[in-house]
Amino acid sequence: MHTHQISRRTMLRGLGVTMALPWLESLRVWGDTPAATQKSSDAPVRLAVLFSGNGFHSKEWWAKGEGKQMELGKVLEPLADYRERMLLIRGLYNAEATKGNIHSSQTGNLLSGAPLASGGEIRSGTSIDQLLAQRYGRSTKVPSLVLGCEKSNPSVHKNYSMLYSSHISWSSPTTPTPLEIYPALAFDRLFKNGVQRGDKSVLDAVLADASDIRRQISKSDQRKLDEYLDSVRDVERRIEQAGKKGELQGWRPTLAKPNIPRPPDGIPQDIAEHMRLMADILVLGFQTDTTRITTLKLNNDHSSLRFPNLGVDYMIHHLLSHSDSADWLKVNRFFTEQITYIARKLDAIQEGERTLLDNTMLLFCSSMMTGNHNNDQLPVMLLGGGGGRIKGGRVLDYAGKPNRQMCRLFLSMMDKMNVHEKQFGDATSPLDEV
Repeated sequence: MHTHQISRRTMLRGLGVTMALPWLESLRVWGDTPAATQKSSDAPVRLAVLFSGNGFHSKEWWAKGEGKQMELGKVLEPLADYRERMLLIRGLYNAEATKGNIHSSQTGNLLSGAPLASGGEIRSGTSIDQLLAQRYGRSTKVPSLVLGCEKSNPSVHKNYSMLYSSHISWSSPTTPTPLEIYPALAFDRLFKNGVQRGDKSVLDAVLADASDIRRQISKSDQRKLDEYLDSVRDVERRIEQAGKKGELQGWRPTLAKPNIPRPPDGIPQDIAEHMRLMADILVLGFQTDTTRITTLKLNNDHSSLRFPNLGVDYMIHHLLSHSDSADWLKVNRFFTEQITYIARKLDAIQEGERTLLDNTMLLFCSSMMTGNHNNDQLPVMLLGGGGGRIKGGRVLDYAGKPNRQMCRLFLSMMDKMNVHEKQFGDATSPLDEV
């Protein structure tokens, strides 16, 4: 047993750069207690919220049965390998979101359950991720990471600000949390002391410090450190290549080609690569304990994304959502595949007896069940073990029952992270079954 005088709080440092270490068995972990007395359950619980706008195929978002025998609808089929760690929750809704019946009025309070202001005013409620960032995330370099793959929309639709459709994370009732859509800047926020690009890579800046620590840890930890550094290098390389394919997959500009030179470090023009880069950054943030709370908005509600990578280039996401076509299902499954990709990466990272997926709550949701705006119940799926506090392989059905507020789920999730509130949004008690 190694008892070196370096701990999990030790940082790899370089000029203008700090990187937290991954979980290593031969170091003191998650605090200052010697490794010999630590258990994997002492690893922090992480929260990731992934949002897909405009709902899902009306006939293919479902699960039934339990454990290995759980059957999945076609939207959720890509997650089949993780069905035993999946909790599908039916029937939850936000009462305030049923007012207005348009995208903006249904999305801005998804993570808070708060009433929304209209008439040019912007007011929602502090979202669960930001409440947890204020209480639970203060011990990490980045209290929360708020990522997106589509620009926010500042316009107004039927008397409601479209900022509601563009932001699920709110730092206060009047402040949507700034959304980072540039992978390079999201990466910098995790590892650089200032959010700006430099000529030298993050990894190159800390290699000397990493070599010093490598000499002090076990052989197995050396392999784990090498794997971690390789994953950071891979993300850096892909960020450098992002945006060079020349495919515009969102809103179509009036010019066929840009009339100014392409700026560096921009938004990847390949939507699949953009989503994968953001997914990798999410995993790196959790793996290094640089952040424990991340929201990833894969697209806006009322989204303008197109998907030529799927052969679905003739219609934007929002319009496509008003059908139950084979192409709509194809796009749904593409979004679910991003969740599967994250789950697979988290599950490959060992933290003692558990994996990082076991120590994570990954919430996948939308602000309406289908593109026809029906939100009398919401599509809600929870993946991961929450530090051993959530039993997967189940379907919970609250449809037709009283007290089915979405915010009751949020109270339950806060409890798993040892943040105990008597009330959140319109809920005063957690869901005991979660």
